[in-house]
Amino acid sequence: MPEAGWAGKQNGELLRLAEIDFDILLTNDQNMEHQQKIKSFDLAFVVLAAPTNDIDDLLPFMPAVNEILSSIKPGNIEYVR
Repeated sequence: MPEAGWAGKQNGELLRLAEIDFDILLTNDQNMEHQQKIKSFDLAFVVLAAPTNDIDDLLPFMPAVNEILSSIKPGNIEYVR
C-alpha cells in the first residue's frame, strides 16, 4: 500500500505494520498460517478460500465474513470456504 508507506514491505514486516492500525486482516492467502506465526501478531486473520481475488469471487463470502468479524480474536485464524 503505497499510500500507507508500506511499499516494498513484505511478510512479517508488513503484518507488524498492519497490527498497529488494524484488528483484522482479510486475505485470500491460504498459506499464510504456514508462512507466519499467526499467534505472534496482534491481529485476527480471516482467509477467503476464493479462486481469485476478483470482486465477483469474493462477494459471496461477505455474509460469512460479517458473522466472523463480531467474534474473532487476535491470534486466531478463520477460513471462509
